[in-house]
Amino acid sequence: MREIHLEERPTSFKQMVGQKEACQQVGGLGKSEEGIPHTLLFTGPSGCGKTTLARIVRRKLKCADYDFKEVNAAKSRGIDMVRGLEGVVNLAPMAGPCRVWLIDECHQLTADAQGAFLKLLEEPPEHAYFMLATTRPEKLRRAIRTRCTEIKVRNLTEPELVGLVERIAEDRDNALDSVVSAKLGSVADGSARKALVLLQQILGMPDDEAKLTALENADAKATAIEIARAVMAGKPWSKVAPLIKACDEEPEGLRWMMQAYFTSVALGGGKQASRAVDILEEFADNYFDTKKAGLVASCYRACAL
Repeated sequence: MREIHLEERPTSFKQMVGQKEACQQVGGLGKSEEGIPHTLLFTGPSGCGKTTLARIVRRKLKCADYDFKEVNAAKSRGIDMVRGLEGVVNLAPMAGPCRVWLIDECHQLTADAQGAFLKLLEEPPEHAYFMLATTRPEKLRRAIRTRCTEIKVRNLTEPELVGLVERIAEDRDNALDSVVSAKLGSVADGSARKALVLLQQILGMPDDEAKLTALENADAKATAIEIARAVMAGKPWSKVAPLIKACDEEPEGLRWMMQAYFTSVALGGGKQASRAVDILEEFADNYFDTKKAGLVASCYRACAL
């Protein structure tokens, strides 16, 4: 069976959940005299619709499959990738009116790659559109950000997530109990993608008790806070390591939640503010490539501060 979060990916603005402002902004750009800008920057939390919106815009532009290219900057982040774009950007579209490049996690581009990419954004060919998506826009060069029209997405509210999973469950003749759907909306942390991944995990379970137990185990926020508090308190590695070892959550999601905890401590001032800022430095880089090993390394170094 195809994964629900892929099967239910919206293909139009009307199907988007919780991103009314972003959809209105993009729709307004399409109706303006100038039309859709050639450089768009989609920013916001993971799993909330950045790349989905970009793909919808691509369809609005009537860009053919042959002329659409997605690049994951977490994997292709060097200057060679940008030079590859430079070599083809002036080529005419093969099957439609335009060519579109979607650069996901664009903040991962190296400094040299960002410098080279800046030249592409200054005067793109009339047929070329660049759509950038990132959870960390502050890591992009300011010159890149100022050349793009920014579209911000947000975390979904719990009621929006509950409505989404209840509708999809009903469409599959597997209606959720209200307690289960409320729990799912709570543990999804504002992410539509996470909500649908969790939904797929529980739909085949025999009863509501089993579903609730599974969702309790998936509550990454509680896990992240437990680890963050231990690190913040300066507990020895022998106390922190077992917490990480027992954790099966996605490391990048944990990093974001731990960052939020340390940021809250830093902004709160007091004796711990300076330590929180120092710890934040250890969690600055993502774990897309290093995965759990990256989480272990960050926590180990933070404990040693």
